[in-house]
Amino acid sequence: MKFQLEDITIYFPYDNIYPEQYQYMLELKRTLDAKGHCLLEMPTGTGKTISLLSLITSYRLCKPMSQIKLLYCTRTVHEMEKTLAELKLLYDYQLKEFGPGARMLAIGLSSRKNLCVNPVVVSAENRDSVDAGCRKLTASWVRALAVENPNVPTCSFFENYDAADKAGSATLPAGVYTLQELRLYGKEKGWCPYFLARHMVQQANVVVYSYQYLLDPKVAGIISKEMERECVVVFDEAHNIDNVCIEALSVSVRKQTLEGATRNLGRMSQEIERLKATDAGRLRAEYNRLVEGLAQRLPDQDVWLANPALPDDIMKEAVPGNIRKAEHFLSVLRRFVQYLKGRLETENVEKEGLVGFVASINTQVGIDQKMLKFCYDRLHSLMLTLEITDTDEFLHIQTVCDLATLVGTYSRGFSIIIEPTDERMPEIRDPVLQLTCHDASLAIKPVFERFQSVVITSGTLSPIDLYPRLLNFNPVVSRSLKMSLTRDCICPMVLTRGSDQLPVSTKYDLRSDPGVEKNYGKLLLEMVSVVPDGVVCFFVSYSYMDGIVNSWHESGILKDIMQHKLVFIETQDVVETTLALDNYRRACDSGRGAVFFSVARGKVAEGIDFDRHYGRLVIMFGVPFQYTLSRILLARLEYLRETFQIKEGDFLTFDALRQAAQCVGRVIRSKADYGMMIFADKRYSRHDKRSKLPGWILSHLRDAHLNLSTDMAVYIAKEFLRKMAQPYDKNGALGKKTLLSQEDLANMITGPDGEMLL
Repeated sequence: MKFQLEDITIYFPYDNIYPEQYQYMLELKRTLDAKGHCLLEMPTGTGKTISLLSLITSYRLCKPMSQIKLLYCTRTVHEMEKTLAELKLLYDYQLKEFGPGARMLAIGLSSRKNLCVNPVVVSAENRDSVDAGCRKLTASWVRALAVENPNVPTCSFFENYDAADKAGSATLPAGVYTLQELRLYGKEKGWCPYFLARHMVQQANVVVYSYQYLLDPKVAGIISKEMERECVVVFDEAHNIDNVCIEALSVSVRKQTLEGATRNLGRMSQEIERLKATDAGRLRAEYNRLVEGLAQRLPDQDVWLANPALPDDIMKEAVPGNIRKAEHFLSVLRRFVQYLKGRLETENVEKEGLVGFVASINTQVGIDQKMLKFCYDRLHSLMLTLEITDTDEFLHIQTVCDLATLVGTYSRGFSIIIEPTDERMPEIRDPVLQLTCHDASLAIKPVFERFQSVVITSGTLSPIDLYPRLLNFNPVVSRSLKMSLTRDCICPMVLTRGSDQLPVSTKYDLRSDPGVEKNYGKLLLEMVSVVPDGVVCFFVSYSYMDGIVNSWHESGILKDIMQHKLVFIETQDVVETTLALDNYRRACDSGRGAVFFSVARGKVAEGIDFDRHYGRLVIMFGVPFQYTLSRILLARLEYLRETFQIKEGDFLTFDALRQAAQCVGRVIRSKADYGMMIFADKRYSRHDKRSKLPGWILSHLRDAHLNLSTDMAVYIAKEFLRKMAQPYDKNGALGKKTLLSQEDLANMITGPDGEMLL
């Protein structure tokens, strides 16, 4: 359908649109007009992705002078593929309606592991090995050797691409390319899809890639450096964006890291001696270049990783004199590694700020802040000079230099925490030094400053007013949208006690109580006997899930559950979990029914949908708080309190409730779908906890469902399922339309705040 939204024509590939999609587009348009940033919460399963894509691509068509480019960031490759599939559908519709003027180029960009078509390279088991395998065949010095000696292996795909690029013919025709289509196109042309995609990122109108390509400075410095200011950046499913920002600037160093770094330094030392004997001019040339500054233009295939922290102006500074010579730099790194080894010998937990840590390094081993700041780039420069291709072997020294550069660059928002043992296994000595970032705004600040509009959107952004404080920005639009439904297809319940009226909770003093474990087991047993198809259970942690499943097994509850449905369990092994999910779906498809046990902060809670019959009920056992004794978490809470005046309790509750909402939101993926959500913990009945759930869940949570026992919950479930079995009008009845046609939109009046008055 085609309709007017204020002064632009929206091309939308479906015949009908939900009212909330229309409102969502309106808020987005206002954000683009204001050239500002926005926060938008929209319920899951209401077509958020297609609304975003339709609005932004239509805006580009109607306002060609705006030169808008869309950078769409997803968390997983699976989500990237789903977004590109939606965009393909939209593109075909726009071509049909608008004509050739709607042509655009949209590509997905991922790592070499997902795009490489060279069978030898891509067969390596992990991403780092694939990257190193690629460098061994494509580095400029390897190719120069291959010219003289034909026996030196190179990559034919890269050679063909490079030849086409020099001739100016290495381009992609207009269209939408998924990762699979990029690989097929690369094979057909004989070109490398990875480098082709990297090359085409600048020309593309839409780029879909991972969060890391914008938030992790090491990757963003290579991939997103050249992007124009006119870009609109979208972070989809961004409820955990603060955690992604923090992880991008945090580094952990263990004993194994330092031992590996010592081996790396030994090998580099040998390479320097070899080079002195065979080609000393290369080392001299590097020294002269470093006097002028670090900035240098490298061919794409030689670039390793950009600096984890440095702004561009520092790159033009001269490198400190005492690390310009290769052997002097290695000596500095040896002293730094030795210092870190000494710090790991501690018997007690230590915590200190970066200023004290840098002063301690200077006092004990004579390395000042400026030398630390340049470590990462000096290492990169040296590895290029030594022509090292097996970069996967040098990850340890890279981690040490990463730590050094971050410590040398920042003074606030970080802590150094040294722990001699893991708190959960105190009898095993495993010392770790962690540089932990507490301030999420540090990683995302360059994104807000560089691009005219940043859209942060998800189904769970409640309470929405906390995000601007956590990320330190001022949104021009901040809105939480409700779900318009023709029937009450969501049934949330808060279960506070078992059939024996004993309270249930995963609070520390109650969680191992046999009565609570028995009541949780009875709840699940009662529910699997009345709910058809798939049931998903989320537990607060792997250890709690293991304990309670063992307890149910011993008491025979698990055996009784398996009389009704098969049981599948998420483990920390990705392959096992994928297999369990696959078999869970097969059991639901065959009508046998199944229960899936998962963890609130595990893999399944984030990216897997349990739509339709795969999830008719989801039970959240407990409130998924983070491990509150974690020293890293305590340091972050202290920083948030002092810097942003966010109370510890508020942040912990917010974090736990967004995770719980993310888990239960897995069951509703469209308006034709239906499902029940049980929050099984007495703490959910408290207003301060409950109020932090998204509005679209709260609007269906009745007062009568706030303090239930198991038998009451079973009765409500039976009634709900009976009601859902009745036929219903998908377009909405009684003047409450939930599917709008083109005609409805033409006759519609919009209220002052974007509300639709039909």
